[in-house]
Amino acid sequence: MNTDPHKPDPTPAPLLADLVVPSYQPKPSAVVRVIRWGKIVVVSLVVTVLICTAWGNSRWVKLTDVRLNALMEATPATRPERFYEEDLASLPPVVTRYMEQALNLHQPLVRGVHIEQSGTLNLSTTGESWSPFTASQSVFTKRPGFVWDAKINTLFGLPVRVHDAYVAGEGALQPSVFGLFDFGGAQGKGDIARGELIRYAAESVWYPSVLLPTQGTVWKAVNDRSATATFTDGPLSVTLLFSFNDKGLVERISSNERSAMIDNKLVPMPWEVRLSNYQEHSGMFVPMEAEVAWITPTGRRPYFRGKVAKLDYDMPR
Repeated sequence: MNTDPHKPDPTPAPLLADLVVPSYQPKPSAVVRVIRWGKIVVVSLVVTVLICTAWGNSRWVKLTDVRLNALMEATPATRPERFYEEDLASLPPVVTRYMEQALNLHQPLVRGVHIEQSGTLNLSTTGESWSPFTASQSVFTKRPGFVWDAKINTLFGLPVRVHDAYVAGEGALQPSVFGLFDFGGAQGKGDIARGELIRYAAESVWYPSVLLPTQGTVWKAVNDRSATATFTDGPLSVTLLFSFNDKGLVERISSNERSAMIDNKLVPMPWEVRLSNYQEHSGMFVPMEAEVAWITPTGRRPYFRGKVAKLDYDMPR
C-alpha cells in the first residue's frame, strides 16, 4: 500500500463488474428434462401422423378412383330391362316365393347400386378384436363387379383402409395403414377372384333382379326351404346355397368355395352370411343388416357385423 500522498497508488481500483454478484441459474432437474423432451416427441408424433394421414388419404383416393374407373370400363352398355311374371316360370317354388316379395312386376332391373355401410370388424384370426368401420361400395351388375372402400378405426388409433374388389374377372383384397403402407393383400385371378365373385353373389340380395334366370343366374332346388344359385362370369362359376325363412325371405347364404386370408395365405374354409331387418327400398325388399362368418374347425367365427346406411340404385327405365 502506498503511504506517500504525492505518489500515485499502483493498485488499480476494482471494476464495477467485479462488485456485482453473478446471477444463479440452476440446471434443470431430470424430471423437467424428461417433460421437455416428452413434449417434443409428442408434437413430432402428432405432426408425423397428420402428414401421413393427409398423404395416405390422397394416395388412397387415387387408388380408389383407378379401381372405380376400371369397374365402369368393364361394364358393357345395356338397354333398360324390366321384370315380368314369365321370368319366374323356371324357378323352384321357394325361389319364386322370394322373388315375388323382393321385386315388383314390371319394375326396372338394377344396373348398379351405391351402398354405404357401418358396423364392426373382428381383426383377430383367433379371438375377439372388434373395431368400428365405415364403408362405401359401388356395384355394377351387367358384368359382375364391385369396389368396397372401408375405413377401420383400430384399437391403437391407426387408421386402416381396405379395398375389397372384383373387377373384370379379377379379385383384390388390399389393406393399408394410413392408406400408405399395404400389408397382407392379394390380387389377380384364381382363389382371390373366386372369393370376390362369391361375395358379389352373396350380396345379390341388395340388387335382387340379378337373381332372375334372364340375368344368367341358374337355380336348383334343394328342398322346400333352400336352393342353390350358380353365377358365371367368363370362365369363372360359383355356386352358393340360399336358405329361406318362414316368410320366404333369404336368411342365410353359404359357400364351401371361398378361402380365408390366414398368415398371408388363402386357405379354403366354409363361409356364410346371415341376413335380417328387411325393408323396402326403390320398390324392392332388401335386408338392412348382415353378419358374415367363417366356419372354422373350432366353430363359427363372425368377422363382419354391418348395417346398410344408404342405398342409391341405378335402374334405367
